[in-house]
Amino acid sequence: MSKELIRLSDCVMSYDGDVVLDHINLYINDREFLTLLGPSGCGKTTTLRIIGGFLSPTAGDVFFDGVRINDVPPHKRAVNTVFQKYALFPHLNVYENVAFGLRIPRAETVERDGKAASRKVKLSKQEIHNRVMEMLEVVNLKGFERRSVSALSGGQQQRVAIARALVNRPKVLLLDEPLGALDMRLRKDMQGELKRIQREMGITFIYVTHDQEEALAMSDTVVVMDQGKIQQIGTPEDIYNEPKNAFVADFIGESNILDGVMRADGVVEIFNRRFPCLDKGFAPDEPVDVVIRPEDVDIVDPGSGQLRGTVTAVTFKGVHYDTIVDFYGFKWLIQTTDFCPAGSDIGIQIDPDGIHVMRKSQYSGLFGDYSSYSEEYEEIGDADYVPDGEEDGHEA
Repeated sequence: MSKELIRLSDCVMSYDGDVVLDHINLYINDREFLTLLGPSGCGKTTTLRIIGGFLSPTAGDVFFDGVRINDVPPHKRAVNTVFQKYALFPHLNVYENVAFGLRIPRAETVERDGKAASRKVKLSKQEIHNRVMEMLEVVNLKGFERRSVSALSGGQQQRVAIARALVNRPKVLLLDEPLGALDMRLRKDMQGELKRIQREMGITFIYVTHDQEEALAMSDTVVVMDQGKIQQIGTPEDIYNEPKNAFVADFIGESNILDGVMRADGVVEIFNRRFPCLDKGFAPDEPVDVVIRPEDVDIVDPGSGQLRGTVTAVTFKGVHYDTIVDFYGFKWLIQTTDFCPAGSDIGIQIDPDGIHVMRKSQYSGLFGDYSSYSEEYEEIGDADYVPDGEEDGHEA
């Protein structure tokens, strides 16, 4: 069973009355790779800075290994940070950049005459050398010791920053969007490297990003945030497959989010048609949000589909086509390997496990339609609305 290492208890952060964090409750386990994910201004970096000791919460408590640390300064916490801007010393080579923190004498508490006393402890040259070389091997930079950091690529500079942060052997490494300055291919390579380093070192990583692909690829746990609040906590699979509200569904991947009515356990109604699903526990006839991922929709013959629509746009994406389909004025995104030209009529089939039902929230009605404007949008939200297709035969 994992051991809890960090806990934020009812933490609030405000500036001049503006609430940035709104009663955050979160615990982080030892050796966990946890990602704080959300749009700019959601509070994720503020949360990271509170854990690192760079900010003190306006209210609430921060615990490290069961001890309250609200007033403990950053340099006295078993935490190090890697920022988006690596802040390497340009006049020092790779070896000296990594060794820099080890050369600073550390305060150590000892007992003298039955009393606690503090003394400065300096590492030997051999110990510094051993630890620097160990870290350079971990980040795959062995042989780069004498290289100028200005001669390194962006990915190599990031590895130096990670080695410098890890060489002091922290219990927790905080990473504030460290891949933001890298190109797409290098970002993907470094995602795997960061996960490998975390597993090899056996320490806790707390990672901040607005990139949902990074979060899904690397994390043991994802914390989705918006407007200073935690919207959902779970594994990448849970977050993607079972979003708690329309914001999470829209922010994590592409989603078609529709108004529906839960008629009974396992039966949801969309566009006045009933679809089997796996969801239970809703009140009879409860209004709900329905999430259908683009990859969970199968295109079939118009006469045999559960719904029938018209293709309005097609974009080739390499491994699939992004196909926009109009269903009674509401635009869906379907990702398929089948090419259906614009203007063609299609049918669709959705398996029960491809339909995800969520309770209504403050985000309902804000996401999911892939058109800039639809005159029928308001009608679709009306449970009594009968599409024209019911009368003219434009139906499954």
